[in-house]
Amino acid sequence: MSGEGKVVCVTGASGFIASWLVKHLLHRGYTVHATVRSLKDPNKVAHLLSLDGAKERLHLFEADLLDENSFDPVINGCDGVFHTASPISFSPSATKQWYILSKVLAEEAAWKYAGENRIDMVSLHPGLVIGPLLQPILNFSSEMILGTIKEGKDFMSFPINCYVDVRDVANAHIEAFEVPSANGRYLLVGETMHSSQVLKIVGHLYPSLALPEKYKGDLPIVPPFKVSQDKAKSLGINYTSLEVSLKDTIESLKEKNFLSF
Repeated sequence: MSGEGKVVCVTGASGFIASWLVKHLLHRGYTVHATVRSLKDPNKVAHLLSLDGAKERLHLFEADLLDENSFDPVINGCDGVFHTASPISFSPSATKQWYILSKVLAEEAAWKYAGENRIDMVSLHPGLVIGPLLQPILNFSSEMILGTIKEGKDFMSFPINCYVDVRDVANAHIEAFEVPSANGRYLLVGETMHSSQVLKIVGHLYPSLALPEKYKGDLPIVPPFKVSQDKAKSLGINYTSLEVSLKDTIESLKEKNFLSF
């Protein structure tokens, strides 16, 4: 396996993307140092401990981004770091701008620090991430998809969005680490689509699912933009179809009792 003998760190490991990243890293043979805010909360760690290979190669650590030195013992001795944690706790009812601002400022600081310390850094920027959940609680993007299906809410008030499967995002992170030529920033977008078209796919997949009235009409709205996939595909990423991602998302939401029909 490609990661055999290598040790990597994943920050914010209990999150939606990070949980899949840990799963795929373990599958590839990596030893993973994973950080969470609290080891006492079973909702944050149980799903990680149940992953294949976790017993042998997963080591959990408590760490807080607001504590400057808490990550030192986790990162020491690692061949690479996958930084997915954010210092901003965010829910759809909170002010979204603070979350967005935290991401922008964090990346600016990271590029500055990497340049000053000659660190080989790559940044990845996914669109609206969908797909099955490993963690037992709803994350932001899954809650947005649920809101669209049940109430017709558009994601962050924008009806047209860029979608990407969480498993593709996790794989892209690993490829960006393993491929020597990887550099700079990568946009990860599998499909650009209007909410009405997304709901049309969902209605086709699940005819018995009651969808919002506003999306029952035929609304052939063409998105005004596309996002180039060329750079991401240079990492060897082949995007999962939106239909498969949506089906797996809904099956996961149903399995975890967030959605019933």
